Amino acid sequence: MGQDVDAREFSREDRTRYRAKVRRCLDVFARMLGERDFSVAHTHVGIEIEFNLVDDQGDPALKNGEALEAIADEDFQTELGLFNIEINVPPARIDGTGLDTLEWPLRDDPNAAQGKAAGVGAHLLMIGILPTLQEQHLGYHTISPNPRYRLLSEQIMAARGEDIEIVIDGVDRLDTTADTIMPEAACTSTQLHLQVEPEDFAAYWNAAQAIAGVQVAVGANSPFLLGQQLWHETRIALFEQATDTRSEELKTQGVRPRVFFGERWITSVFDLFEENVRYFPALLPITDDEDPLVELEAGRVPNLPELRLHNGTIYRWNRPIYDVAGGRPHLRIENRLLPAGPTVVDTMANAALFYGLVPVLGGSDRPVWSQLSFKAAEENFHLAARLGIEADQYWPGVGTVPVRELVLRRLLPLAHAGLEQQGVAASIRDRLLGIVEQRCITGRNGSTWLIDEFAHQASHTSDRETALRATTQSYEEHMHVGEPVHTWPTRS
Repeated sequence: MGQDVDAREFSREDRTRYRAKVRRCLDVFARMLGERDFSVAHTHVGIEIEFNLVDDQGDPALKNGEALEAIADEDFQTELGLFNIEINVPPARIDGTGLDTLEWPLRDDPNAAQGKAAGVGAHLLMIGILPTLQEQHLGYHTISPNPRYRLLSEQIMAARGEDIEIVIDGVDRLDTTADTIMPEAACTSTQLHLQVEPEDFAAYWNAAQAIAGVQVAVGANSPFLLGQQLWHETRIALFEQATDTRSEELKTQGVRPRVFFGERWITSVFDLFEENVRYFPALLPITDDEDPLVELEAGRVPNLPELRLHNGTIYRWNRPIYDVAGGRPHLRIENRLLPAGPTVVDTMANAALFYGLVPVLGGSDRPVWSQLSFKAAEENFHLAARLGIEADQYWPGVGTVPVRELVLRRLLPLAHAGLEQQGVAASIRDRLLGIVEQRCITGRNGSTWLIDEFAHQASHTSDRETALRATTQSYEEHMHVGEPVHTWPTRS
């Protein structure tokens, strides 16, 4: 939820008014889908990446305000934790050399930011979960001072009515509680944006859901949390629990979680927004002066602020986005399930796989989701988060197979075809998808490298914190070299 809000308390009247405005926005959105032009002359894509800030020892640096002041670049923004910042890269066309257009700011801007932030004792680290995080880093005092974060935490905790319990069973077991949503700040992610026309949206979103497990398995980079080795992509379990507004009783009753994989294939983008309004109460019932119906009937493009704000407090792993740019409305899929890192080129390889597969699967005459149950797609997703690149995945026509085999034999050729259909230069698609191919051949991604490096460091010390700190420092060195993670040396 990136929209700035003021610190405030909400009354019953605020909530009633907000519900009415959200429903009015939804009605107007339905009309717009039938009446307004959402066409996409050229497909645009975009990337957001969250960074951790660390000090010289690899420990969290609670300095995002000082770092952002030193960086002085509007592409960098604050995030939930004092040890987080985010970069938003301007969107680019995907055809031709468009993916290079996205990649160079991701290389150049963080490099420049790194030099400036180092002056205040902070270094940028691109990783799914920082291995050196400890419980004292995840309290109320480490929430960024922007009022929206504290307000969101207060509203989630009030809706829940009790502390958040985080329980994750992996190689080790984590069982802890939190009295804020700060554990969410441990989850640093990459968000991929894909602009989509309304008539294609359902097919593309369904395709994105179908490949979610594959994405997580290949891109896993978060094996450690609070000193414990858990899942290969621990972010998934952590994020699902850290923003859960439900008490145990509401879970038992079947109330849906706000971190939401979904429960069915859709037939329209409207399905997702309508579910949001029907299933989820407001967290931030802030109303705007805009009357969307007046705007629509006057021939203007409504901003639908309440609908967008509400959508921003429901954390689908593939989230629908309505936005207005240059006076024109458009729709995007925001793919939110990947971790940050390990390097910029690894990030771009993950993006190329997503941008290649979604259109080609979405345009298939016999789409994958017509042969795959939604429940199976969700099970693929969570199994991949737990086991990473060694997970098995169920896929129509081949059954249950190792994800590495599925990617190499079935999905990489489709991703190449998808990027080719969109006009992506052959040199770019070969370079980026070649990185995914090598990860699958070697079995090496961010998570497996971190696990092996930790085993090496732990063999030289009996102190777990020391080993995790050394692992983090080694990761940072390799990250700044910038070579893809499958080429990083291993010493276990």
